[in-house]
Amino acid sequence: MTPRRFQKIKAVLDRRQPDLTILMEHVHKGHNLSAILRTCDAVGIFEAHAVTPGGRLVSRRKTSGGGSKRWVGISTYGTVAEPAQALKARGFRILAAHLTDRAKDFREVDWTQPTALLLGQEKWGVTPEAEACCDGEVMIPMAGMVASLNVSVAAAVILYEAQRQRQAAGCYDTSRLDPEIYHPTLFEWAYPRLANLCRRQDHPYPDLGDEGELLGPVPR
Repeated sequence: MTPRRFQKIKAVLDRRQPDLTILMEHVHKGHNLSAILRTCDAVGIFEAHAVTPGGRLVSRRKTSGGGSKRWVGISTYGTVAEPAQALKARGFRILAAHLTDRAKDFREVDWTQPTALLLGQEKWGVTPEAEACCDGEVMIPMAGMVASLNVSVAAAVILYEAQRQRQAAGCYDTSRLDPEIYHPTLFEWAYPRLANLCRRQDHPYPDLGDEGELLGPVPR
């Protein structure tokens, strides 16, 4: 771990947004899921959530954004009610990218509030079960013949508006992660293999110096 690499990792973690996330409902194509996670990393989302059959993700090994999973934590669920309830308990509102009569232009929404963006399945969109969990819907105005964008493109368009608003509000200026989350995450990002070894041996993570150097004992 070089000091330059450590400072890059730390700077990225400092800009992570703990109160902005996505909830993907049966986004089953690997390239779409990968592209969405890549956008999440780019706009500073710390964690993502996915509803999949059996609670398992599709394989993304051959997709260009496959490495994004290292930088964006992802939790999987078998039903949409599970993450929806958990997110609301943490103070999130859930907004679906879903065209309805009450859907707002995505640019008219305040994205500085704790928000989870719900994205539906590629062909069928948001299910009635997921819609029942939502606090509202947003839409992207379309001036052409088609009625919607690809799900990964729609995610990028909306999330970059969220980033724009949050940058203007100073949300990226200082770290907003809880220290109990920040410090272990910093170690796992900087030393993923050693972190895995520590977990297997139930060994506490060593402290890190200002340049990423290990300050404590490490497992053998």
